[in-house]
Amino acid sequence: MITVVLHEPQDLVNIAHVVRVMKNFGVRDLRLVNPREYDAYRVEGIAHQTQDLLARVKTFESLGAALADCVHVVGFTARGRTAKRNVRRPRDAAAEVTALSQGGPVALLFGREDRGLANEALDRCHRIVTIPSDPGYASLNLAHAVVVMLYELALARGADDQPFKAPRRPAEPAVAEDLERLFADVARMLETIDFFKTRNADGVMRTVREIGHRTPLDAREVKLLRAMAIEVVKYGERIARSGLHVDR
Repeated sequence: MITVVLHEPQDLVNIAHVVRVMKNFGVRDLRLVNPREYDAYRVEGIAHQTQDLLARVKTFESLGAALADCVHVVGFTARGRTAKRNVRRPRDAAAEVTALSQGGPVALLFGREDRGLANEALDRCHRIVTIPSDPGYASLNLAHAVVVMLYELALARGADDQPFKAPRRPAEPAVAEDLERLFADVARMLETIDFFKTRNADGVMRTVREIGHRTPLDAREVKLLRAMAIEVVKYGERIARSGLHVDR
């Protein structure tokens, strides 16, 4: 029940970027009020695989008509206003929007790229959101402002608690015996390339151990690192048997 409303958007590319952001965050309803240009086919060429969202886009001749069925309207502006407004930051507004959207459409209202929302448009808003930014260059790109708010809405809906996708091939933690084998193979590898010729072997290997213990490594990673070290040793042995000289 959350809808993005663009009031008099001027650039079709900006509309396309907003469509892409909406697709990213699962917001499906876009309303355009007097867009200077709009062509769904061209937008889809910029924001790929958004046909489902574009099929739902509605255009309106007036802002009043676009907001008529909304139970809550949140306007976005970068400019401070002398008029008394119910001002919020995105995170605070997101919690309220999430709750109120259960009762009906909630509009996120964004103004045109060159001058934002006029006072007459802000008068229609229940809340005003200002995204904190550098006061010397406060105005955000239209799609950037939309993505900030939709991200905060995603967090308010609990998206941050979703688990990461599990690895395709989960691996068990490496046991101490596997790590000791790895360290031994690394030491042999470093000896093969004369790494200890000008370095203290004990000090180097102590650092290698610290790196291995810090991560920590899983069993598959240990096997891969051991295989790399073993191949270096085998290569050195082949070079030695052939009598070739290898610059280091």
